[in-house]
Amino acid sequence: MLSFLATPILPLASLEVGHHFYWQIGGLKVHGQVFIVSWIVIGILLIASLLATRNIQRIPSGMQNLMEYALEFVREIAKNQLGEKEYRPWLPFIGTLFLFIFVSNWSGALVPWKLIKLPEGELAAPTNDINTTVALALLVSLAYFYAGFSKKGLGYFAKYIQPTPVLLPIAILEDFTKPLSLSFRLFGNILADELVVAVLVLLVPLFVPLPVMLLGLFTSAIQALVFSTLAGAYIHEALEGHGEEHEEH
Repeated sequence: MLSFLATPILPLASLEVGHHFYWQIGGLKVHGQVFIVSWIVIGILLIASLLATRNIQRIPSGMQNLMEYALEFVREIAKNQLGEKEYRPWLPFIGTLFLFIFVSNWSGALVPWKLIKLPEGELAAPTNDINTTVALALLVSLAYFYAGFSKKGLGYFAKYIQPTPVLLPIAILEDFTKPLSLSFRLFGNILADELVVAVLVLLVPLFVPLPVMLLGLFTSAIQALVFSTLAGAYIHEALEGHGEEHEEH
């Protein structure tokens, strides 16, 4: 995907890990298996939302009860990170991040994607691909800058030279490390979990992988929580600014 950046001055090595099922869209080559499973995850969330809101009851039950519990959970995440006054506009964004990552992670742990044959490569959790996790982290970075700029205008960029302009390179580096840490943490944990389970299934195909799979479900949920919590913390930092007091009621 980066081949168009290659020049005689800046050569890019052709490096690929594993086999992938590609789609050619114009001059762009994308991972087809990531799009397929991502659409399945989005479809699951849309169907669950429609079922939960189709016949809303005063005393919830079934799918409505489950989705209301999920809403309360993500609301607490957003409220704890952003505060009572600021969390509402950002609840849909943080909630969507959590639910997409949560369902994606669990799909990799529960669904036997490898049984579905592709012309090349194999299906897996979308978060098992570095492209997905980097894209999610970049969305958080865009939200981070949008939050700060929408609240403070051009004055938002004054934080880069506070308390002294000498810290400008460090402040810029910090903004680069935030999406990197988010993307690599999520990608590394999900990939490592699936590799461990795959190896144990080959070595001890019956009993040993089951506890590891249960542990994988737990860590997958934790990774979704960590990602959405850090996203809320970064947005709160942009809204609050450096050295300012943030009032919470």
